[in-house]
Amino acid sequence: MNFILLAVIVLGAIAFVAALILYVCAKKFAVHEDHRVSEVQSLLPGANCGGCGFAGCAAMAGALVKGADSGSIDGLLCPVGGQETMKRVADLLGMTVSETKPRVAVVRCNGTCEHRPRVTGYSGLRTCAAMNAAGAGETLCGYGCLGCGDCVKACAFDAIHINPDTMLPEVDEEKCTACGGCVKACPRHIIELRDKGPKGRRVYVQCVNKDKGAVARKACEVACIGCGKCQKVCKFDAITVENNLSYIDYNKCRLCTKCVDECPTGAIVKVNFPVRKPKPAVEAAPEVVTAAKEQDNKVENKEEKEA
Repeated sequence: MNFILLAVIVLGAIAFVAALILYVCAKKFAVHEDHRVSEVQSLLPGANCGGCGFAGCAAMAGALVKGADSGSIDGLLCPVGGQETMKRVADLLGMTVSETKPRVAVVRCNGTCEHRPRVTGYSGLRTCAAMNAAGAGETLCGYGCLGCGDCVKACAFDAIHINPDTMLPEVDEEKCTACGGCVKACPRHIIELRDKGPKGRRVYVQCVNKDKGAVARKACEVACIGCGKCQKVCKFDAITVENNLSYIDYNKCRLCTKCVDECPTGAIVKVNFPVRKPKPAVEAAPEVVTAAKEQDNKVENKEEKEA
C-alpha cells in the first residue's frame, strides 16, 4: 500500500514539474499575433494562388500589416482581389494605396498547326515540362508553345484553355486575375503578364523565337524575323530588337498600331481594336471631271491630226 502511494506521489510531482516547465516556456516563447493580420486576411479573396509573391493569403496579410507598421504598403498587390480589395485593406490599416493598372496574361506564340506544321511525333509524358526537357517538341520551333496544357492545369480560375483547332492556349480576359500561375508553369516562357490597356486594347509581338530570320521563318510562317521595320516606324521608342526578336514595351506604347501594319510576317498583333471600315471612294469634283474630259479630247484631236 505504501508502495502505491509513493508511486502516485512521485508521478504527481513529475507531472507538476513538467507542467510548470511548459508554462514557463509558453510564456517566455509565446508568439503574439497582431489581430490586424486575421482582419486583413478576411478581406483577401482566400485563393492562396501565390500571385502576390507570397505563399498564401495569410503570408500576404502579415506582409501588409508589417508594411503598414513601416509606413508604406506600396509594391504589395493582390492580383485576384485587384484594386478594390487593396483599397479596403488600406482603409483598415489607415494607409493609402497607389492606383495600379489591371493586367492580363497574353500568349506570345501564334504558331498554330497551320503556321507551324508538325514534323515529328512525341510519345513520352504529355506535359510541356517533359516535352521541353526532351528537345524541341514536335515542330521545328524550339521556342514556341508545346500545347500540352501545363498552363491550363496551373490556372486556379479556369481562365486559360487549349484551343483544339490551333493547339494553342487562349486566355479568357474576364476570368484572368493576372496571378501569374500560367507564367510560372510555362517552361518556354511564352506567357507574359501585360497591362490590359485602355478599353482592353493591346499591341504585342506574338513570338519569342530568337533564331535568325530565315531559320525562324522556316519553322513558323508568322515568326518575328528581327528585321527592325517595326522599330523604325515607331515614334515613341517603344520597340527594341534584341537577339533577332522584337519586343514592345507596353509602358511606352501609344497603340498607334503602325508597327502592326509594317510587320512583314504578321508577328505583331493588336487586340480589341475596332475593325477598320473601308474608305468610301471619293468622287471627283465636277470641275475636275470636266477638265479631265477636255484634256482627253485635246489628246484625241492631236492624235487624229497627226494621223
